[in-house]
Amino acid sequence: MRDVPGRRMMLNSNEIYVEESGTGNTWVVFESGAGAGRTHWDRVVPLLAGVVHTVAYDRAGRGRSGHPAQPQTIDDMAATLVALVQALAPERLILVGHSMGGLIVRRAAETLSPAGLLLIDPTPESAPNYDNWAPTVKKTDRILAVQQVLSHVPPLMRILTGSYGRKFPVDTYATMLAEDFTPAGLATTRHEIAAVAVAIDEFRRRPPEPPKSGVIVISAIRAAGHQARNLGLMREYQRRYADQVGAQYEDADSEHVIPAERPEQIAAAVRRLVTA
Repeated sequence: MRDVPGRRMMLNSNEIYVEESGTGNTWVVFESGAGAGRTHWDRVVPLLAGVVHTVAYDRAGRGRSGHPAQPQTIDDMAATLVALVQALAPERLILVGHSMGGLIVRRAAETLSPAGLLLIDPTPESAPNYDNWAPTVKKTDRILAVQQVLSHVPPLMRILTGSYGRKFPVDTYATMLAEDFTPAGLATTRHEIAAVAVAIDEFRRRPPEPPKSGVIVISAIRAAGHQARNLGLMREYQRRYADQVGAQYEDADSEHVIPAERPEQIAAAVRRLVTA
C-alpha cells in the first residue's frame, strides 16, 4: 500500500490528515469529489513535482482524518478548507476541485481569493436535472447502503470497485480499498451525497461570488451507466458557468473520474494558472 508522508492538523475541531509535496511559491490545494480523499490525486501530483507545492487531504470522516461530531455540510467542508489554507499560509494559492469539490472550492474562494481556480467536471447546481433530484438521492443512498453492508467482505468490494483498480496505480487502489471502500468510508460518502442535495438549493439561493481570478473548467465528454442520461445537460451548464465567470472551458476525453483518466490535462491546466 502507498506510503506517503503526511501530518495531522486540528482544523475547526476536526483532525484532518494532510499530504504535501513539491516546491515553489505557488501552492495547489486539491479538493476531491464525494466518496474520494487525498488518494484521488495520486496520478496528478507527481506531474507537478518541481513546479508547485501540492496539498492533498482527507475531509473530516474520510481516509485518515478524524470523524466529525456530526455530518458535514458543504459550507462546513468549505470552512475546513479555508482553515487549512489559512494554517498553511501559502504565498500564492490555486484551488482545484473535482465534482462536488467544485462546490466546496467555489464557496471557500469567497474568503481565500485564490490566484486561480480549476474546476474538474464540477457539479453545476443550476442544471435542470437537479430540479427534482430527491428521488435520485434516495436511490443512490439505497445503493450505497447495500455497498456499505457488502464492504464487510473485501473480495466483494474488489469486484464492485474494479473500475478504480483499472484506473489508479495498484498501491493507490489498495489504499482506497482500505480507507474509502469500507463501512466507515461509505457511511461518509452517504453523508456527502446528502450534503450535495442540500447545497444545490442553497447555492441556487445564494450563489458563491464570482471568482476574482483566472478560472479553468474541464468537462468530461463521456459517461457510463445512468450518468450518460444527463451528460448533455451537465456539460451545457458547466459551459454556462464558464461563460458567466469568464473562464476557459475545455473538454476532456474521459468519463467523470478525470484525475485518473486525464491527469496530464489537469497538470497542464494547473501550469497555465501558475504562469497566468
